[in-house]
Amino acid sequence: MEPEQGAQVLVRDVPDQSRFEITVDGKLVGFSEYHSRPGRIVFTHTEVSEEYQGQGLAGKLIRGALDTSRRRQLTVTPLCPYVAAFIRRHQDYLDLVDEVHRGQLSTSE
Repeated sequence: MEPEQGAQVLVRDVPDQSRFEITVDGKLVGFSEYHSRPGRIVFTHTEVSEEYQGQGLAGKLIRGALDTSRRRQLTVTPLCPYVAAFIRRHQDYLDLVDEVHRGQLSTSE
């Protein structure tokens, strides 16, 4: 099911569930789970409902989560394979990644 033209897509942090969620017109369609540490966010799993896959929603979800992490000045540890792949494709987020994982994601080597 593709979001309709003009559909409201919203990404929000839900800290009591330790995840970022993405909704389309108020319907939960995906999430990215994390663990919080002082000064750090560890992304562990990302999922988008099957009927909404292939619409770019996972990318919007992760972009929103990483932008929020940047605003909060958090170091990112991308244990989730999707988050790691997203950062590999969008090197402008590489500066957020902890040193241990940064070298694995850099495409400039």
